[in-house]
This record gives sequence, C-alpha cells and structure tokens, in this order.
Amino acid sequence: MKNEEHSINFFENSLGPWLGKTVKIVDYYLLESFEKNNLDITKEQMIVLKKLYFQNGLYQNELARLTFRNKSSLARLLAKMESKNYVSRQQCTNDKRIKKVFLTPLGKDTFEKVIPIVKKMLSKMEQTISREEKEQMITTLKKIQNNFCSKEEHA
Repeated sequence: MKNEEHSINFFENSLGPWLGKTVKIVDYYLLESFEKNNLDITKEQMIVLKKLYFQNGLYQNELARLTFRNKSSLARLLAKMESKNYVSRQQCTNDKRIKKVFLTPLGKDTFEKVIPIVKKMLSKMEQTISREEKEQMITTLKKIQNNFCSKEEHA
C-alpha cells in the first residue's frame, strides 16, 4: 500500500501530468473557440498556417522540422489542409520528390481570423499570472525543453 501511495504522490508532484493536463485544456478551449467562430481548423492546422503566414513557400521537410512532426504525419495533415484549400504543394522543378508548401488566400484569411481567438485564449490563460511568474514559467519550460533536446544519451 505504501509503495502504491508513493507512486501516486510521485506522479502528482511531478511536472509531467500538470503539463499534459494543461495542454489538453488549452487544446479543448481552442477547438471550442474555433467551432464557435465557424472556423474549420484544428490546432495542428493553425500551427502550419502560422509557419507559412510568416515564411511562405517552405520545403515540406523543413515544415515538418519546424512543427515537430514526422514527414508522414505532416503529409497527411497537408493533404487534409489541401482539401480545405488552406495550402497548396508544388513540386520543385529540379527534383520532383521535393515539395514546397504555400499558403492559399483562404489559408491566409483563415489564419487572420484565428489571431484574435488565440490572443483571447492567451489573455485568459495569463489573467491571474504576474509578469514575474510568467517569466519564471517560461524559464522553467525552456529548461524542460533543453533537458529533452540535449545531445546526451537518452536513458
């Protein structure tokens, strides 16, 4: 019984479950907000639109790296986004295996409609958090990311 209790406390007092639960709450809030505003978009699609909005014409492999997705899952996501006319893919003339991804006018318009929704979500997220707490949290999250991105061997 003590061992089981120790395991529960270990998880409840670690960052992992709290990070995961927070991400799920934010994802749900965003999806609900998109639906309320009649936007047919997911968080993953929004992230791709954001990357292309600020850097249009990215190579598909580079877009996969920038969005932390593997090549095949990004290809599926882009196919869905093409069917919604948010993006278009064009083969490179020199190498037909390489594709560049471009934002369509509808994709640009959709992303611009998403911006105020995301701003509202971020405002709600930070409403009871001081500037100092926010800075400390960002510092802590960067440390967590660096812990996983270090070049050391994984256990």
